[in-house]
Amino acid sequence: MFRLSMIAATALAASLAFAVSVQAQIVKTPIPGDPVETSSGHVAGKVLDSGVRAYFGVPFAEPPLRELRWQPPQPRAEWEGIYNTDRFAPECMQTLRNSNINHYFGEESLSEDCLYLNIWAPEDAEPGADLPVVVWIYGGGFNVGSTNMANYSGEQLAQRGVVYVALSYRLGAMGFMAHPELAAESDTGTSGNYGLMDQAFGLQWVQDNIEAFGGDAGNVTIVGQSAGSMSLSALQVSPLADGLFHKIFGMSGSLINAFASPYEQVESAGLRAQEQLGAADIEEMRAVSADRFLDLEGVRFGIGIDGHVLPEPGWTAFQSGNFADVPMVIGYTKDETFNGLAGAQNADELRTRAQDMFGEDTDDILAFYDLQAADFRRTAVDISRDMSMASAVRDWAIAQTTYGDSPVYAYIYSRTQPYTEGVTFADHNPATVGAYHTVEVPYFLDTLDSLNMFRETRTWTDADLELRDRSAGALVAFAQTGDPNVDGLDWPVYELDDERLVEFDIDTVDTIEWPNHEAMQIVHEQRINQ
Repeated sequence: MFRLSMIAATALAASLAFAVSVQAQIVKTPIPGDPVETSSGHVAGKVLDSGVRAYFGVPFAEPPLRELRWQPPQPRAEWEGIYNTDRFAPECMQTLRNSNINHYFGEESLSEDCLYLNIWAPEDAEPGADLPVVVWIYGGGFNVGSTNMANYSGEQLAQRGVVYVALSYRLGAMGFMAHPELAAESDTGTSGNYGLMDQAFGLQWVQDNIEAFGGDAGNVTIVGQSAGSMSLSALQVSPLADGLFHKIFGMSGSLINAFASPYEQVESAGLRAQEQLGAADIEEMRAVSADRFLDLEGVRFGIGIDGHVLPEPGWTAFQSGNFADVPMVIGYTKDETFNGLAGAQNADELRTRAQDMFGEDTDDILAFYDLQAADFRRTAVDISRDMSMASAVRDWAIAQTTYGDSPVYAYIYSRTQPYTEGVTFADHNPATVGAYHTVEVPYFLDTLDSLNMFRETRTWTDADLELRDRSAGALVAFAQTGDPNVDGLDWPVYELDDERLVEFDIDTVDTIEWPNHEAMQIVHEQRINQ
């Protein structure tokens, strides 16, 4: 009897699950005029409550499975009928997120079959409308990230008049593993950087198809944060992306003089992965389930100078004239740090750590900072920021200004978000985190509400809403015209002999001198002379 009850309960659960699944496939609000014809077939989306037209999970390449694992992206085979793009596709292979961390936006399905994009278009978008196009490339250290995360939503910017595309790319081992056998089977003689190839391939899809969604293929702004911004700098110097975009908006990341590895280094990571997996050759590695690559110990995959996707280091590419000379907005946040200097407990410890990094230039660098300040932690964070992310962004600005003709607009984001009293996170201390890495994203993308999806973590103020409107307005203005100045914003063009940027903070959005740029210049000269 108990067994029969269990069977009945299981059957009922299955039928309910089926009913929910069927319900999820019903498009209650189809888009007038759909389907849209793309290069692979017809797609149909849905109208959101805001009126925005949404196409979620649009295929832009063949699934990179089996023999296509660790191969360049391939054109999606044509389909018959109508492809309903009414729900998000799986995110690319990565470790999943705990629900008690700062940036938690719900569960997502996971798959190697992940080369899809999402499109948000204004309510009145029609073919031939020639609206500016914003293409979002997510961050996550090239190991995590998704087009579907709520803080990356394009709905709000679409309401402001742009066609917004969120583009997926392979991550971790699937996206960036290099290996001698892969190089041997490749027409280019190199391997790795498949995630960058996905990005360039997706941008080509945008060129070929976005006009059908109301976008202007001749006015594409690529936007990204962290590894997404590093990707923008890589695309700027990659021949694969030549002519596929017209403006860059990069938040906290650059490969110019930083963060890209020699090819031999990324190839050695592939060999270590093979050893840990106990695979005899690359074919056996292709047969290994993708989740096993997430458990590798001490092996990290990322961008390498492979001679094909990235023929040369970023700074060298600028010197050689091998880069896209386009207008740029680039910047960083006040409290992001990417080296060990911020953890120093006193001046002596900081000086010792700096000595290991900067050698004989240490004293000259530290002379620009007050190591005896009452708030030593503030000084340590400033030095750590300036010697890591701020220098990487500044080097990018210097490269474009020195070797290009298009303008650069720089910023520092200083707003500490207003945390709800008593809120805690597993990875984030509201009392000390300050203007952390990623703090600017929900302001520029107008997604502040995403941080309160499942619990209230921020108590947004009217001043935050005003800062959001100024930030998002600047991004949209830049996408429209190549100039971020809007609503009285006085944002100067970066100059080598007049290093100014705009500081975004709750009380003011003002032009300031680039903080401690003299100290960063010493690091810059170290890098270009290596």
